[in-house]
Amino acid sequence: MLVLAINGSPRRAGSTAQMLLATREVVEAAGAKFVFCQVSEVLAELKVPYCAVCSDPCAGKCFSGTRLEDVFNLMRQADGIIMGSPVYFSTVSSHLKAFWDRTRLLRREKALLNVVGGALTVGGARFGGQETALRAMHDMMLCQGMTVVGDGYLEDDAGHQGACAQEPASEDALGLQRARILARRVVEVALATRGLRDRSRVTGG
Repeated sequence: MLVLAINGSPRRAGSTAQMLLATREVVEAAGAKFVFCQVSEVLAELKVPYCAVCSDPCAGKCFSGTRLEDVFNLMRQADGIIMGSPVYFSTVSSHLKAFWDRTRLLRREKALLNVVGGALTVGGARFGGQETALRAMHDMMLCQGMTVVGDGYLEDDAGHQGACAQEPASEDALGLQRARILARRVVEVALATRGLRDRSRVTGG
């Protein structure tokens, strides 16, 4: 089983990355492979870092032969995706939005159908737009037909949208704990729904 951690922060070692890396132990303890993707580095190789709808339907020409194509191939194999972004003006970073806009080909292929997704975010204040940033990530995943989960269990107060922390995340023990709880849910739901993905990948959606 493969779980991708997608870092939408331009900082590879910043608070969002720390939150994502906090999930690694949970993922690997469940026997799954953990792969970290730094979106800003992948986009930096492209001549145009944002989607310009250069072909419709998307043929993937603009990223053919780049690291972005490698990441998309990983996404085609993924059972779970944990997406992270800092809060920028109550929503996601421009890096993450530009990256996700490039997934038009994956949507046409239905490549992420039934992949389990969770989201986490870090704001500059305790109530700094984290839940609206989470909702934006959820909408991005729902547009791909993904199965979106939150971070709750009955013993962990159940059912919240995802893991939220305050900058700096390294000092937010509760935020890091919620990231691990989110990872646990992503892995468990991914295990339970593996058959759905197997069928959709065989039939092409």
